[in-house]
Amino acid sequence: MNPPPVPAPRNGAPMSRRSLLRGALTGAAALGAGGILDACGSATHSSAGTGVSSGPAADAPRKGGTLRLAMTGASSTDEINPLLQVTNVSTAMDLQIFDSLVAFDRNAIPQLSLADEVTPNADATEWTIRVKDGVTFHNGKDLTADDVIYTFQQIQDPKNTAVGAGAITTIDSANIKKLDRLTVRIPCRAPFSTLFSTLAAYYYFVIPVGFDRKNPVGTGPFKFQSFTPAVSASFVRNDHYWGGAPYLDGMSWSFFAQEASQVNALLSGQADAVSLLSSASMSTVRGSGGVLLISDGGGWTPFTMNCNTAPFTDVRVRQAFKLMADRQQMLQQVFLGNGVIGNDVFSIWDPAYDKSLPQRPHDPQQAKHLLKQAGHDGLNITLVTSDIAQGTESVAQIFAQQAKAAGVNVTLQTQTVTDFYGPNYLKWGFAQDFWYYNPYFFQVAAAMLPGGTGNECHFANTRYFDLYAEALRTIDDAKRTEIAHEMQTIEWNEDGYIIPYFAPVIDAHSKKVHGAVTTRTALSFNDFDFTRIWMS
Repeated sequence: MNPPPVPAPRNGAPMSRRSLLRGALTGAAALGAGGILDACGSATHSSAGTGVSSGPAADAPRKGGTLRLAMTGASSTDEINPLLQVTNVSTAMDLQIFDSLVAFDRNAIPQLSLADEVTPNADATEWTIRVKDGVTFHNGKDLTADDVIYTFQQIQDPKNTAVGAGAITTIDSANIKKLDRLTVRIPCRAPFSTLFSTLAAYYYFVIPVGFDRKNPVGTGPFKFQSFTPAVSASFVRNDHYWGGAPYLDGMSWSFFAQEASQVNALLSGQADAVSLLSSASMSTVRGSGGVLLISDGGGWTPFTMNCNTAPFTDVRVRQAFKLMADRQQMLQQVFLGNGVIGNDVFSIWDPAYDKSLPQRPHDPQQAKHLLKQAGHDGLNITLVTSDIAQGTESVAQIFAQQAKAAGVNVTLQTQTVTDFYGPNYLKWGFAQDFWYYNPYFFQVAAAMLPGGTGNECHFANTRYFDLYAEALRTIDDAKRTEIAHEMQTIEWNEDGYIIPYFAPVIDAHSKKVHGAVTTRTALSFNDFDFTRIWMS
């Protein structure tokens, strides 16, 4: 077993705006390729990590001040519910109040957080979890093994419709055994080699026994103060935070419907920071003296080809469409060159990501040749698009122009976000989608398996499915990586995803805000970790 990476900040990641529609993953979904760890390091809010700090040079950090954050993406149905995150805003709020046993660091690597130990038995059919001693909830109650048991049972309780339930169905929460005040033993119905990294996903915040959603209490760096859906939220510092108390006295968040309103709030001094901007706002912010924070996030906005719908039932058509995309042009025009070129395989930061796959070229002539072989030259196709993420509608227009070189006429059909993720979601013939970063095997469970509730391409390959099942049974990291590479080769050659790039995350703040850092998980401000942000 490999040792864990060096400790780094505790981070989480929100679900996209269609999380509720995705629901819980089906089957024993697992996250990450480096799952078996007797981890002795920990991920907390208390370390700034190794990335780039933003803002001008300043004196040493100091305590005090209230950070005013302007955000978009809020919904009138948002709530603080750690079992059911729906929007970017709802999960960003949860990340202030709650912690998880395992969390992503800024490099998207799972690290210990509330847990001091997460270890499997020899065949990963049983896991032992021990939580840190001395951690307290906001109400002064100690974190104990009872809270861990309660959390798993609440996640698996059908009446709670917890989004994380489907990914841990192999866990037998009814028979979790308390070994001592801080330790539990978790039985699994089948080998679950990647449980460690599964727990770093976005759905496993630890809650106290008897948790009351009307009075949300967690172990996080900030305490809940107030929340009005689609309007505002506020938090105050947790002076007893186990990872080190934040510098800020508190935070005041305002929610806007339009990006332009966000930027105006920053430039007028009504806000200190803004999140998830498009490249269109970059010059305005920079020209007005604001500070840009640009991360090469692992989020991706794929084109999705439904393998059950003509003409995408023919693998040659799918291969042709992958060749039509001029990825560099897309990244340049939509994000001014920021971000990372994609190669039709997701989970770019996962250790199991196969970097040896040849980069897909832009080759409209070969695309035209494949379409002719398949009997689809001169093809007319409809692309369903929506403003579901930064740049999706713009890149759809660019793809339509690029497809002409292969003799394909693409007609755009623009939907509202609500309609896009309505009854026809997962049924569109040719469309787009938006995912935050997930480690490889978790993403497979979500998007590629027949039971996956985000299975939008409906790709079917028996060998691929068998390899996934084998991966969950495989304890050795190196062998599991070999399995992942074979799976990714199948995806690259045959599946229904065009992944042209991994979009950047563009945030901005005033010059009096310090300590903001980049991250790889497609979330703002170090995965909404404000523990080491301070104000001058």
